[in-house]
Amino acid sequence: MLEIIVLPLLTMVTCKETRAAIIALHKNGFTGNDIVATKIAPKSTIYRFFKNFKERGSILVKKASGHPRKSSKRQDRLLKRIQLRDRSATSAELAQEWQQAGVSASACTVRQRLLEDGLVSRRAAKKPLLSKKNIRDRLIFCRKYSEWTAEDWGKVIFSDEAPFRLFGASGKRLVRRRKGERYHQSCVMPTVKRPDTIHVWGCFSSKGVGSLTILPKNTAMNKEWYQNTLQQQLLPTTQQQFGEEQCIFQHDGAPCHKAKVITKWLNLSILKRRVDKQKPTNSDKLQEVIMKEWVAISQDLAQKLIESMPSRIAEVLKKKGQHCKY
Repeated sequence: MLEIIVLPLLTMVTCKETRAAIIALHKNGFTGNDIVATKIAPKSTIYRFFKNFKERGSILVKKASGHPRKSSKRQDRLLKRIQLRDRSATSAELAQEWQQAGVSASACTVRQRLLEDGLVSRRAAKKPLLSKKNIRDRLIFCRKYSEWTAEDWGKVIFSDEAPFRLFGASGKRLVRRRKGERYHQSCVMPTVKRPDTIHVWGCFSSKGVGSLTILPKNTAMNKEWYQNTLQQQLLPTTQQQFGEEQCIFQHDGAPCHKAKVITKWLNLSILKRRVDKQKPTNSDKLQEVIMKEWVAISQDLAQKLIESMPSRIAEVLKKKGQHCKY
């Protein structure tokens, strides 16, 4: 009877050594089942090694067939430079420009080369267009309040206006980026404000959402309307949420709001996403959904948004006033 000896370190050998060990056992009279019992490799792997050895007389793995690579490493680096120069260029456009540099390759090959370098086609992030003044104001704001804690921000009541569009283009655009480059300047699609269907004004604090008012249709957002809103909407909310406790009102006209893109959309962006999911079909339905989704925002969520302010401030400072994930 054939004695099977299991080597203690046999299961830890490399792939090439495993193939050699299996063939050596086979040459010494071990059957397939005997070798399987050693647990040196899965049964299918062992029998595949047998077959390859009988066909080729060697334990070496046959080199994969295929077309030779169409580009050199130097040419691949050139392609990457071309792509990073224009993140929104399509594969076909890159293939055409690459061809001018002497590389005849298809758009598919271009995508493969870029994937090898971690450049994946993704939708461009939408962020407000930042001017030099915006960036400077963001930094001034963040430096001023960099020492504020979540408790400090908990004493602030925020307000803002936001447009809600009934129907609008998605504005999708694909860019190629690596992991962690979502908010890189060349990977962001800047957005600008345009007149929209419905404008709303809302306020909230760490204690939850406050009043939300919808501007009458075809009514301009002027000084008189704004003052009236503050008197009829903000003051009751402040009294309800803070009572006699001192609080700070942050709004568009306040000096600290020169960098309002820091805090803008803290809550109204959430409202927009919720309203968009409902897909209202007319103005009346849109207004109804806006009010419904606003009151559905929990105090816990509002508090988490307020508590994120120190992190938001730190991130903007880290990015030197440029776009970031917030």
